[in-house]
Amino acid sequence: MSDKELSEKLLELLGGKGNVTSNAACMTRLRVGVRDASKVDVAGIKALDGVMGLVESDTMQVVLGPGKVNKVLEEFSKLTGIAKGEVVEDLSVTDAAAENKAAQKAKYEHKPVQAFMKKIANVFVALLPGIIAAGLINGICNVINVSSGNMFANDWWYQGIRSMGWALFAYLPILVGFNAAREFGGSAVLGGIAGMMCIANAGMPLLAPGTADPANAILLPLTNAAYNPAAGGMIAALIAGAFFAFLEKKIRKVMPSVLDTFLSPLLVLIIGAFSMMLVIQPLGAFLTEGIFTVVTFVYEKLGAVGGYILSAGFLPLVSVGLHQALTPIHALLNDPNGATQGINYLLPILMMAGGGQVGAGLALYLKSKNKKLKKFVAESIPVGILGVGEPLMYAVTLPLVKPFITACLGAGFGGVVAALCHIGTVSQGVSGLFGLLIVVPGQQLVYVLAMLAAYAGGFVLTWFFGVDEEKINAFYGE
Repeated sequence: MSDKELSEKLLELLGGKGNVTSNAACMTRLRVGVRDASKVDVAGIKALDGVMGLVESDTMQVVLGPGKVNKVLEEFSKLTGIAKGEVVEDLSVTDAAAENKAAQKAKYEHKPVQAFMKKIANVFVALLPGIIAAGLINGICNVINVSSGNMFANDWWYQGIRSMGWALFAYLPILVGFNAAREFGGSAVLGGIAGMMCIANAGMPLLAPGTADPANAILLPLTNAAYNPAAGGMIAALIAGAFFAFLEKKIRKVMPSVLDTFLSPLLVLIIGAFSMMLVIQPLGAFLTEGIFTVVTFVYEKLGAVGGYILSAGFLPLVSVGLHQALTPIHALLNDPNGATQGINYLLPILMMAGGGQVGAGLALYLKSKNKKLKKFVAESIPVGILGVGEPLMYAVTLPLVKPFITACLGAGFGGVVAALCHIGTVSQGVSGLFGLLIVVPGQQLVYVLAMLAAYAGGFVLTWFFGVDEEKINAFYGE
């Protein structure tokens, strides 16, 4: 639907020309004053292709998104015969970023892939405080052990703290299965049991004979191998939790109410046991190995090129919501019992993306003459340096498009340095200068150098290719 066609449909659904008293635009919304709100077809407007939402206030605020709103206003004002009014808003950068983020989110959140990724991310969001704290404990304790020659090996207080870090990753599959079942609409405890099946325990009846004597190991059909719960680990627990929820909902639909309370969960566990042994665990092991293989290939074989691609491509993923797929991967890489022994080499490369945005923001501030843009950049740069990039991204670079592209391309140079210097983190959850708290001890200096490279890359590319004063004035007002 063209801008003109959308304007015509909006005017019709807003009650016609005679019902409109004013038309103006802010950063993302077409704001229309109406004489009689009862004549407005709210549901019809929300259903229009290109409309992200409708806010009913003192005006009818049609959410169209940055850039798009100005084009629609141009056509809409021609139809109404009313001069374009400017909505004067003393928005803070936080408010502007929130409004633009909401508009961007509305574009993608209902798409199947993004909706699924959001569910996956939700499984881990509640676990992040524990993952971050446990990762820091493991990293700090490793440094203490090496530097002190295991001086505290027999100290109860030290080993007690260290056990906290160990416990989270040792039993993480239980928490993942629990949250996955709940997120996908099933009984959380059944998902937790599925997660328990993903933890190696010598007392597990399926493993006990082989633990006592390998010659007596129980072999599974199809694979003719012993059950290996640790191979699929967290990924298998995630799949199992979601599958158990799906299975439970199907069973409860056909189960008589009188039998539902005890028979439905029983059938979920019995059917789930076969699924875990024969399908889910092998699939989880395959996916886990595949993830490590791909990450290793990009990191080790592609080297600087891989670092550039990962860093430059990260924020475009964020803008459409696909970055959420990386959440379980980061948890895998920070597992001290995993292939990387708890060192996440992917995260530092991705953290450079924020540095490119900071560099782009500085270039815009110094080169542009637009006062409103300068105000937004001045408010968002300090928090961007500390690792909070949303104000800068959603209020400045992404709406203007060109600076967003040059910022991403510039960030790639920081990714190159991070890859070549093999920078790693022991946890996750922070970025920017706060990333110094989670970087492997001894790598703080090269981390700062990588971030400075991202700043420089974003600044230079934006200075020469990303500043379009005409578009800036059209978006922010002169």
